[in-house]
Amino acid sequence: MARVTTEHPVPARRRATARPRGGAGGETRTAETFRRTVRPQTTRRTARPPARGHRRPGRDPPWNSWSTESAAPHPRRCWTTRTRSGSPGTTPPPSTGAPPTPTPSHGPRATATAPCPRPTSGATSPPATAAAPCGCCCCRSWSSTSPTGCAPPPAAAPAPSACTDCWSGSPGLTLHGAVRRALRVALDLAAWQCAGTRACAARHSWLGFLAPGAGWWSTPGRRLALAAAIPTALTGLLWYLSHRTWSAYESQQPPHHGSAPEAEGGSADGALSRPGFWYGRRLVARLRAAHTAVGLLTVAAALAVPAAHFDRRPGGPALLDLLGWLLQAALAAAAALAVGTVCRRGRSEHRLDRRLDRHLVRGLPLGALLLLLCAALYAGWARPAWHATGRLAADAAFGSLTLVQGLLVIVLSLASLALYRTLPDPRAALRGLGGPAVALLACALGGVMTGGVAQRVADWLDGDGTSIPGPPVLLTWQASVIPPLLVVLLVLAARLALRARRLARAGEAAVARDYPDDPPDPARTHRIARVRALAGLTDEAPRVVGVTCAVTLLLGAVALVGGLGFHTTPAQAAAGTPRFVAGAADTAQALGSWLVGLGFILFVTWGRRAYKDASARRTIGILWDVGTFWPRAAHPFAPPCYAERAVPDLTWRMATWTGATGGRLVLSGHSQGSVLAAAAVWQLPAAVRRRVALLTYGCPLERLYGRWFPAHFGPAALTALHRDADCWRNLYRLTDPIGGPVRVPGGHAPDTGPAPGADPCDDVDRAPLKDPLAYGRTPAHPLPAPILGHSDYRADPAFAEERARLLARLRPDLPAPRPATGEEADADGSGAQGSAGRSSG
Repeated sequence: MARVTTEHPVPARRRATARPRGGAGGETRTAETFRRTVRPQTTRRTARPPARGHRRPGRDPPWNSWSTESAAPHPRRCWTTRTRSGSPGTTPPPSTGAPPTPTPSHGPRATATAPCPRPTSGATSPPATAAAPCGCCCCRSWSSTSPTGCAPPPAAAPAPSACTDCWSGSPGLTLHGAVRRALRVALDLAAWQCAGTRACAARHSWLGFLAPGAGWWSTPGRRLALAAAIPTALTGLLWYLSHRTWSAYESQQPPHHGSAPEAEGGSADGALSRPGFWYGRRLVARLRAAHTAVGLLTVAAALAVPAAHFDRRPGGPALLDLLGWLLQAALAAAAALAVGTVCRRGRSEHRLDRRLDRHLVRGLPLGALLLLLCAALYAGWARPAWHATGRLAADAAFGSLTLVQGLLVIVLSLASLALYRTLPDPRAALRGLGGPAVALLACALGGVMTGGVAQRVADWLDGDGTSIPGPPVLLTWQASVIPPLLVVLLVLAARLALRARRLARAGEAAVARDYPDDPPDPARTHRIARVRALAGLTDEAPRVVGVTCAVTLLLGAVALVGGLGFHTTPAQAAAGTPRFVAGAADTAQALGSWLVGLGFILFVTWGRRAYKDASARRTIGILWDVGTFWPRAAHPFAPPCYAERAVPDLTWRMATWTGATGGRLVLSGHSQGSVLAAAAVWQLPAAVRRRVALLTYGCPLERLYGRWFPAHFGPAALTALHRDADCWRNLYRLTDPIGGPVRVPGGHAPDTGPAPGADPCDDVDRAPLKDPLAYGRTPAHPLPAPILGHSDYRADPAFAEERARLLARLRPDLPAPRPATGEEADADGSGAQGSAGRSSG
């Protein structure tokens, strides 16, 4: 669960005067909840009466709160605004992205808005199975060790250069896995192989009109042209979904709070502080046009290449041969234009780029569609001597695409190593190779999904396994290397289990030191130490990912060489070798084929279960939050970036409130909410940042984001945030597998507290919180206290202590509320809860 909370002290002179409820002059309190469904353009307003915790006349807490929860179990709850009467209100942000208009009133505003992350694909996002590789590609584009992706930037760096956009977007152009799967199934397996074989077509009646000699549609080119409607429609669907989410997210201009003028010169505070960072309207529109064009051109090439190959035979028609060359040249030119669109800079972070290349955005897909129609006409031309035999002639392009993906990953790895040497960071994951590793996993995931679909469809079409040649040989080789990869993964899992066991045994002494006054309980001690050890395995993720990617790259190279070199399956290539080698090859081929299909089914089932089951959604939501946090700068078919709406809105709320009241704020965030809070503070002008205090808990800023995205959340960026904010305190537990210390350079060690007499705000990290709160049974805990891990930080007294300290620091002269008759004020002076019925501090 991700939580963002904003608190501000309320001066005593603005507290409400006690008035009787109801009747003339009575106190009126309302609680309105604005919820935006999966279509953010639609706003539904419902009114609900004050719930439990209603404030009594004459008693107000010393602070009001702005709170937002973004939780995976609520896929449709995307905007929540609570408004308390007697405080200056603002209308909720309209769907056009214009800033809300303040309305005059009395007292401080108490409201917050932030969009929630989408745990699974909904009505506005591409299907999870198609968007996962695209999301990985987008994450890769932000994981560079340099903010510009090409070289260390100066203090006022220009916008990301062309080399950044080109290297970030080029791998994404190869990740049209959904289109490739549709091409492989519809054109090759169904239209070319099965419909071109009488035995296979007779087995499936719906292919009867395409069988040889059955009529006008029976020629190979016309069968391919008809089957091309499936990948074309899929490309159109992806364009529609991307355009829909683009209209809801990237097209919404961030509210302008007027505190910081837009400047082209940039900021020295990092990329996340630039005004245009969360406004990718122009870039995503360009990427959508380029990727849509590439998808359509891929379908056109699948139609034109087989026909042109037939026309180039000796004695073939010269006119058709010439048309084939011209069409292929036009396809190559259009593809070069699409690549140039990606490589050319279309993202400006130093200002709000309101331009939209309408001619390019509209003309590129329409031009590709026109070429596709020309390719369909060319392929459908009558060729009486043309017969479908073997696999589709465009099969070699599949191997070439795999080779290009591998070469791009290698080039990205070399570039990342060069960048890491210029800006070394010991905590960076894989020494700066995190981006290429994620790109490799995206390519491998797309290949597995393509192979799984093709293999299962081939088995369904060819029941006896003798009618059609089946999927490309390269897919069989790729499936055959999966069993060795699983063996490596099992070895890694066993090593992690042994390491966790050793850490648990070594940590029992530390658990005993943390609870010196309780009688020892070996089982309880071992359980706590075991949870701590398992939580510490998160830091082993870079090593596991590195080994997995290295083995994947090696096995992928073996599969590519085998598929392109032998042109036969591994079992056939191993014929004549020793019995052990032949048996291993045959076993790997058979087992890999089943594992590919099983993996694809499990992947789809996993995504479907996450959409329905809240517990599974919370687990997957961790990766989903990371993947959808970043702007879609590499692939427009990735899930939409919820932060493009959350961060500007939260920034606007803080900037306008501090500007209108001159007050100060405490901004607290849990888990992913702490990342949103940091991003929002970075967007504030420097003068406003000094009026904001941060309280983070369960914070993955350094443990996850700082290691995998060092250019944006590295030590320099976090140190600058600590320096600019009024105060920043971070809470974490050793049992938390996600959150951890921030490790700002110059502070105390993460496992110790500040020196006696020192200002606690000189350091960010508080000493690790005890978890569980009580070791044994106590009157306050009649049952053993649960081990909380990543949840319920607010239940720890340390949270209330740090919150009270920050509030007192912001307004030390704030008097405590006067308790009502028969009630005592809380220890932190908060008193009773407000009309929202819950504490949001």
